[in-house]
Amino acid sequence: MSSWKECKLGDIISSNNKSIDKNYEFENIQYLDTGSITNNKIDGFQEFKISEAPSRAKRLVKHQDIVYSTVRPIQRHFGFIENPMENLVVSTGFSVIETKQKLAYPKFIYYFLLSNETVEILDVIAEASTSAYPSLKPSDIENLDISLPPLEEQKAIAEVLSSLDDKIDLLHHQNHTLEELAQTLFRQWFVEEAKEEWEDGTFGEVIEIFDNKRIPLSKMERDKMKEGKLYPYYGAAQIMDYINDFIFDGEYILMGEDGTVRTEEGYPILQYTTGKFWVNNHTHVLLAKEPYSNFFIWNYLAKKNIDEIVTGAVQPKINQGNLKSLDFPKYPLDLIEAFNEQSQAFFEKINQNKKQIQILENLRDTLLPKLLSGEARVKK
Repeated sequence: MSSWKECKLGDIISSNNKSIDKNYEFENIQYLDTGSITNNKIDGFQEFKISEAPSRAKRLVKHQDIVYSTVRPIQRHFGFIENPMENLVVSTGFSVIETKQKLAYPKFIYYFLLSNETVEILDVIAEASTSAYPSLKPSDIENLDISLPPLEEQKAIAEVLSSLDDKIDLLHHQNHTLEELAQTLFRQWFVEEAKEEWEDGTFGEVIEIFDNKRIPLSKMERDKMKEGKLYPYYGAAQIMDYINDFIFDGEYILMGEDGTVRTEEGYPILQYTTGKFWVNNHTHVLLAKEPYSNFFIWNYLAKKNIDEIVTGAVQPKINQGNLKSLDFPKYPLDLIEAFNEQSQAFFEKINQNKKQIQILENLRDTLLPKLLSGEARVKK
């Protein structure tokens, strides 16, 4: 550890807030907003003509920049930019961080900023801000203290963590492919080959809702629940935290109730849960009634436009009454059973991958603070 140096993060990074100007050469842009990154994974890009792009689409990025959301850091809308498209532009909601590469390895700095300890420090700073939303200034990030190992050890640490993230990404991609296969089968049988004689029904006839069991917890309450085995604490769109207790145990579908309730295409915000978990009061908790499976209901909702049941001009909301009124045809029993049988292999493999992802994420999250502190060491 004698070779490690204590310094301020600002000594080895700088905020690169270069923006589009009148000399920008591209007519179209690929845009990355803070909401396009979930749990540090880039979900996708939006394409716009420059003249029609959101006003926040201004920040320019380059290879190995770090984009770090300055609003509510606890939501972890952070990303590492590798080999970006020439016309990639990110939101002004990001601080764009450039590493001084003669002093530090960019991916090591990314993992430092990703660590729970760093996120918690920055979240406290953001909560104390006087802004309308808990937010950071670039100087808040630059003033962080960091223990900096030699450059080669930084690279070795980053490679260990990156190898785990690469495996996690591969499993996520496999699940995405499996979900698309199941969605293709569903669309063929129940949309493209739909029959006029199928009677109309409502969504409330085929699901149970367990919203009355939800218990929201404040951050202060969650911070007191960190000892022992931890379970996911879900919000409307993602896992918000991990705590040492649970109120649900089993397989459920979570559907955003207020706040983040729909995608740009008008589809519902969904999460598929298995095992033990806690949930706040911003997401509906759903369970399929027989003969339907949760996976059947998931596939029905995944590409279902829900604009007609969303209320609230400022704060979008889907109340239980509107959710139950959503149209749901009375499909033939034999077709339901056939889909359940054929899609079972997809569902089982997806769940196997999810379990493997959780194991790898736990391993990474256990290693991360040990490697950053020098408690665990790696050599090139």
